[in-house]
Amino acid sequence: MIGLTLTAARGQDVPVPKGPVRAVLDTDTFNEIDDQFAVTYSVLSPERIRLEAIYAAPFHNNRSTGPADGMEKSYEEILRVLEALGKTGTFPVYKGSRSWLPGPNQPVESDAANDLIRRALQGEPPLYVMAIGAPTNVASAILLEPKIKERIVVVWLGGQPHEFPSAREFNLQQDLHASRVLLDSGVRLVQIPTTNVSEQLRTTVAELERFIKGRSRIGDYLFKIFLAWGHEHQRSPEQPWSKVIWDISAPAWLINPDWVETKLAPSPILTSEFTWRFDPGRHTIRVATHINRDAVFSDLFGKIQKAPR
Repeated sequence: MIGLTLTAARGQDVPVPKGPVRAVLDTDTFNEIDDQFAVTYSVLSPERIRLEAIYAAPFHNNRSTGPADGMEKSYEEILRVLEALGKTGTFPVYKGSRSWLPGPNQPVESDAANDLIRRALQGEPPLYVMAIGAPTNVASAILLEPKIKERIVVVWLGGQPHEFPSAREFNLQQDLHASRVLLDSGVRLVQIPTTNVSEQLRTTVAELERFIKGRSRIGDYLFKIFLAWGHEHQRSPEQPWSKVIWDISAPAWLINPDWVETKLAPSPILTSEFTWRFDPGRHTIRVATHINRDAVFSDLFGKIQKAPR
């Protein structure tokens, strides 16, 4: 059954994780370098995240020729990260959509969307879905099988704070129709905006050199791609610079919700002009407002230091 129906206001029914949770990760891993840190953080946190599968999401920027190429490159990058973690073959990895949603309520079937449906309908709910790219795979799964809305919680890095004049942000604007599905369908949603929220998760060459370089294979891999990003973006080693590792905000909320403060708010309406409109009668979502940057990086770095050498 394909369709989208708004549900009634949910109030407090956007559950904050109390302990280890079932989870999957949907990631445009080759988009830049922050997804690799998020994959690492999710894999290295089994005490809180029981990771069941990883999905390759589409993206299109200067690192891909289109969404299909972006998804394929993300799939290959997931495998490289798992190899550096010593986890090859441990987690199933599925390819996602090769295109954006072609229109409202028009899903794109993929191995990732089909696996998400299967996992959501089986096992103990809720299944937490960490979506750290364009939400094409997740939105397609919701449209293909609306029953999963009652059995999942989507933790989505996307969009801007609701008080901003523009909602524009890479993940949100890549697939307008998919982003609207997350906001309109009534699925239980935790939105993590970028500016002033996940943007707080900055680190530097000096910090990574001190805490993860030479500590493990994955630490060396993450340090290498961080340096490569700086070279690619012409960051001078003679000048101070930092890089936001946006995507670790999603696993951080599952690991310790106190590190990622949220508030309840009516789900905003995303316009065709990529602005927010509001209706106080809309269903409730959680929206992140602040992140404890030091606590998140301290936890992540400690786990990377204990990863296989």
